[in-house]
Amino acid sequence: MPKTGDPHDPKGLIYEAYRIEGITAPECRTIFLDWALSLPVGSDQRASLADLHGRYGAEAPDHPMTAVMQDGLAAEQAPRRRGGWRSRPRN
Repeated sequence: MPKTGDPHDPKGLIYEAYRIEGITAPECRTIFLDWALSLPVGSDQRASLADLHGRYGAEAPDHPMTAVMQDGLAAEQAPRRRGGWRSRPRN
């Protein structure tokens, strides 16, 4: 039965991902995307991800979802500029 009522995992997607035997990294990335899209508008995605990673990552460090969440946390820490007028060629 999925864990419901968790503000960091409203649909219980991350909870369930850790209980699927033989889950692969691509499947975890798909679940992660669904999780990110299911968070309520205005919620702090980074705080939710950090909470979930702390909760599940320590118990299952070799699980593919732990790696996906680590990648998500690392990507959030390194914002970079990807466009705008400064990146366009000038005469």
